[in-house]
Amino acid sequence: MKHPDSKRPSLPKRVRASTPRVSAAAAAIVEVGFIPVRAKLLEVAAFLDRVDRHGVSGDFRCVALREAAAVLVDGRNRRARRILEKFSDPTTEPDTISTGKAALGAWSGKLAPEKVRKPKES
Repeated sequence: MKHPDSKRPSLPKRVRASTPRVSAAAAAIVEVGFIPVRAKLLEVAAFLDRVDRHGVSGDFRCVALREAAAVLVDGRNRRARRILEKFSDPTTEPDTISTGKAALGAWSGKLAPEKVRKPKES
C-alpha cells in the first residue's frame, strides 16, 4: 500500500495481478485515461448507430468519421495526426471565391485532383 501523500496512483490488486510489470507512470496512463476514453468511444458508436438508423450514413462527415475510426485499429503510430489529416482539407490552393460556409468538421472531397496535396507517409 502506498503512503497517502504519494503522487503515484496505486493500482487495485485485480489490475496488478493481470498487468505485466510496467512503471507506475505507464500504468497510470491506462488507469486514469481508460474510463474517459471508453465513454468517448461509446459516444461515437451511438452516433454512428443513429446516423445509420436515420439513413444519413453517406454524409461526407460520417464517411470521414468511419475512415478515421479505421486508423484507430490499424496498428500504426501517429494516429492523432493521421486522423486529423482525414478530416482536413488537403488542398494547397485557396478558393478563388469564398463559399461563405462555416467549418464543417470534415472535408467533403469535392475538388479537382490537381489541387490536392498528397499526404505524407508515416
